[in-house]
Amino acid sequence: MNVLLLGSGGREHALAWKLAQSPSLTRLYAAPGNPGIAQEAECVALDAGDHDAVVTFCRDRKIALVVIGPEAPLVDGLADSLRTADIAAFGPSAAAARLEGSKGFTKDLCARAGIPTGDYVRTGDLETARAALARFEPPYVLKADGLAAGKGVVIAEDIAQAEIVLADMFGGLHGDAGAEVVIEQFLEGEEASFFAITDGESVIPFGTAQDHKQVGEGDVGANTGGMGAYSPAPVLTRALQDRVMAEIIRPTVDTMREEGMAYSGVLYAGLMLTATGPQLIEYNCRFGDPECQVLMTRLETDLLALMNACANGDLKGHEARFAETTALTVVMAAKGYPGTPEKGGAIDLGAAENGGAKVFHAGTKHGDDGALVANGGRVLNVTATGANVTEAQAKAYQAVDAISFPSGFCRRDIGWKEVAREQDR
Repeated sequence: MNVLLLGSGGREHALAWKLAQSPSLTRLYAAPGNPGIAQEAECVALDAGDHDAVVTFCRDRKIALVVIGPEAPLVDGLADSLRTADIAAFGPSAAAARLEGSKGFTKDLCARAGIPTGDYVRTGDLETARAALARFEPPYVLKADGLAAGKGVVIAEDIAQAEIVLADMFGGLHGDAGAEVVIEQFLEGEEASFFAITDGESVIPFGTAQDHKQVGEGDVGANTGGMGAYSPAPVLTRALQDRVMAEIIRPTVDTMREEGMAYSGVLYAGLMLTATGPQLIEYNCRFGDPECQVLMTRLETDLLALMNACANGDLKGHEARFAETTALTVVMAAKGYPGTPEKGGAIDLGAAENGGAKVFHAGTKHGDDGALVANGGRVLNVTATGANVTEAQAKAYQAVDAISFPSGFCRRDIGWKEVAREQDR
């Protein structure tokens, strides 16, 4: 079958790489893609925001399935436009994508469905927000309700900082995304990510991961889109995964369907493993980045078959099988990230992949001379596998050290908590 993949980051490169391995794939197109994706697909100029253009392209190229990588087109309703045109799409409707598009929507749904999550207040008024701070103990978790390019969540250490952050949010710092704000209870524990795929009725688990959001080693410094990840997450034991499915994922899918907004696609639950059990921090309506890279590296099942079954409401009886190995990815970013990244830096991948590692392109392009250069904040995702996190980490950094990227940097401790636990066993 002919498939169109939308997106241009490391997540989409990993998806393209795995989709290209499917025996049922006839031709893979990607829009807009990147130099890494171009090794797996035919990259085309297509604006995901122009729904009519996407539909026309799909009809002209006889596209059987559209895989929507990023969250913005999903929140914008692209999957709805495709389905209206009788084109199968992997990804939720605009109504269902509110699970990511509105943090308040998700919190309200959790309250209705009895899903374990932190206490919260949702408000569109600055004075109400300030008054609500008295309900919580510091630190204060403050979130712009809408999509804010990963910059809409702040943990304020004291009430003075919290009031400044709230004033900034309501003052337009995040545009329309900050028209409403959610104030949440700070949850203590270890964070982990759980993935599931659902067609709105059937639900299958799709692996676990842990990522590193902060820019500095030891998990310090500014938050980023993610500086690295590994899968599986041993802290999410089989018993905890069963609880997540029963207490969080299944009630979400059932409630969404019962309320007339059935969810179809991947459901990415950000969890806090508290002393009383897993609690939901947030939902994403697409694969994580860089979590997708480690999931795809371990996935043994035909991804296209799973996605096609999901998109066509035929997921029952399917399962996702993963290799027993551990996958770990290191993000190489451009200097200045997560602020203003230095673009245009030369990249030479050298022998990075000779030892079995895989380099996924996240923010790259070809310069005027055809050479590979940096074109974003997060630039490369260097991914390797091993028997455990310690081994996968060593192989990933061996590949990192084979790359010449003078204007880039990376954290040197991805997976450090699990490496320490492995050493203590």
